[in-house]
Amino acid sequence: MILPQSYPVVLFLMILSLFCLGSWASAFKFAGRWRFEMFYFDFAIGLFVAAMIYAFTVGNLGYDGFSFIDDLQHAGKRQWMYGVMAGLVFNFGNMLLMAAVSVAGLTVAFPMTMGIALLVGTALGFAGRASGNSTMLGLGCVLVLTSVIVNAVMYRMMAVAQHETLARSGHAKSTRRPNALKGIILALVAGILIGSFTGLLDKARLGEQGLGAYALGAVFAFGVFFSSFVFNIFLMNLPVEGEPIDFGSYFNGRLRQHILGWLAGIVWMTGILAMMVSTSVPEQMQPAPMTRYLLAQSAPVLAALWGMLIFRELRNGDFRLKALAMLMLVLFACGLAMVGLAPLYAVKG
Repeated sequence: MILPQSYPVVLFLMILSLFCLGSWASAFKFAGRWRFEMFYFDFAIGLFVAAMIYAFTVGNLGYDGFSFIDDLQHAGKRQWMYGVMAGLVFNFGNMLLMAAVSVAGLTVAFPMTMGIALLVGTALGFAGRASGNSTMLGLGCVLVLTSVIVNAVMYRMMAVAQHETLARSGHAKSTRRPNALKGIILALVAGILIGSFTGLLDKARLGEQGLGAYALGAVFAFGVFFSSFVFNIFLMNLPVEGEPIDFGSYFNGRLRQHILGWLAGIVWMTGILAMMVSTSVPEQMQPAPMTRYLLAQSAPVLAALWGMLIFRELRNGDFRLKALAMLMLVLFACGLAMVGLAPLYAVKG
């Protein structure tokens, strides 16, 4: 298999991962009026195909002669199980994230979901192995939690502003102000699930029988692809927005919409695989821990910027709404930095 052999290549892969994981969901916005359930079928197809292509190309090449198939055969069955379970947990969480994006937009859904995911992942990591400066870690978590609360307030204001704009133009369906609770709940549940799957990925890589990056990507993609049909049919029959739809609606989509879904899956798989490959090399070839952490966790900031700057999701809001959006991002970034710095400033007893 091919692994990076120098610091610049590792850094490039981490930056590529940040761009991919922060940008893939923008394809859904570019798809226009297309139900997220239908988009997600294409996303799962693109993700699975990309994982297989990477596994049988760069996963088979390289000077070491250790192929993707060798890696699968060498790995333990327990590691296989962890990889598939990670795919299942991630997939349901990611579907709910897409539902939240459909309801609330990128600016709200991504930072809120990933803020909760960061808190869950930090709590699980601290419970499993308490290390680092607990005061700094706690302060970082408080800042991230505050950013989630500010995000919820901002979303409520944004929903009211959008309703008032529709009411003035005569297109509002009701005079009642909208309830923002649905989007918030979707984002929170998605965050809990997404915050849990990384621990399963780590377990799949541990030990002498751990899966390598390309093999783990393939096993993970297997879990995502096949669970999509189960989870998505459930969401199609009990939709978070709109009327129930059947699978036949998938074939009503335009080619452009299908291509965007496939592209989103390819981009996401490229991002997660780039991150796994870059962290599988020796420590001396990797960036400093703080740099590594920020590059791995800053995708929601990029996604929110897509929503604010490219899709102009705050265009109906006033100065207060935009100020809250900036405050939310600043709080998230500061909390992220504090959590990333905590392991470097452990209190010596």
